[in-house]
This record gives sequence, structure tokens and C-alpha cells, in this order.
Amino acid sequence: MPKNTYFNLPQAKKARIFKAAVEEFAKKRFSEASINQIVKNAGISRGSFYQYFNDKEDLYIYMLGEIGKEKLEVIKKVGILNPEADFFSAFLYMIKAALVWAETKPLYGQVAMQMELDQSDFIEKLRGLSDEGFLLLKQLVEKDKKRGLIREDIDSELIVEVFNALMTHFFTKKMYRSGQHDGMLELAEKLVRIVKEGISVQRKK
Repeated sequence: MPKNTYFNLPQAKKARIFKAAVEEFAKKRFSEASINQIVKNAGISRGSFYQYFNDKEDLYIYMLGEIGKEKLEVIKKVGILNPEADFFSAFLYMIKAALVWAETKPLYGQVAMQMELDQSDFIEKLRGLSDEGFLLLKQLVEKDKKRGLIREDIDSELIVEVFNALMTHFFTKKMYRSGQHDGMLELAEKLVRIVKEGISVQRKK
């Protein structure tokens, strides 16, 4: 968390520092982002930075927390997920929410993509602490098994990892090629249909 000296700053200055951090972490992975560039864009000295934050990790965690607060407000526009939704419906809901968020706050979406691409120890630890979406989908797979909607022999964790990996790949590919997310929801719907229906021809016995 930031030091009290940061919270005592004028709102405009705090906003300037936050904006500089978002811009830097949206362009570069955490491991490659530069404190020097952040302080330059924020119009503060490097010494002042360390009066406000312990280090780059401290700033990053604070930034993610603030982004998360805004994300909750944005996602409300998507509506409430039906408590009886199956795994596939929930997955598409999350994709739609992510798209609304990325379109409303494009830099935040880019920060998320940079985070997905980063394999540093610090980011790996953060992923382990913030897997609520992964856990929810895994629980839904287990629930759907009991409801007879998904085969019981399916590896719940593996199927969620496959879905997440594929969508992360397509999101990243789209973002770097065009900076747009057009067609992502349709792509997710196709992915869901392929998994639900399979790709092999079912021959009559």
C-alpha cells in the first residue's frame, strides 16, 4: 500500500501519478516497466516516488486495487449472472464483462494483457492470489457434473485452463494486431459450441 505521504497529496497530483503508472504498465510488462518513465510522466522526482511508495511492486498492487474498484462499477452494466447459469453461460458472461471493461477502459484492458504475458515471480504470485474467476468456473464445472450437464470424467481444472488459455491467446493476438476487440464475443461463442458439440463426426452404430 502507498505511504501516508501519498494519500496526503492533492487529488490532482495523485491522479497524475496513477495515470502515469497505468500508461507505463499498459505499454510494458511489469518486469520491463520503468520507474524512471513513470516519475517523468507524472512530473515528480524519483526521490518523491519513494516517499509515496516502497517500490515498483507497491505501486503496481495499488494500481490493480484501484482498477479493480472501477471494474466492478463497469461490469454492473453487463447485468447480474443468473445463479442457475451453467459453466458455458458463465464463461460467456465473463467474456462479455471483460469486453465491456476493455472498451470502457482500454488502458486497463492492456494492463491486464501485459499481466497475462508476464512470467516474472512477482506476477505469478499475484495470479495465485487473484484467481476468483478461475475458481468460480471450476466450481460451475463441478456443479454441472452433478446436474448431468457435463461428463463426470472431465478434468474440471483442465477444461477451465483450456478456455482461459485460448481466450487469453485470442485477446492478446487481437490487441497487438489491431488494438480492437471486435468479434471476440462471437469467437468465444464458437469456442463454447465446439467444446459442447465436439469436432468428431458422430457415426451411427
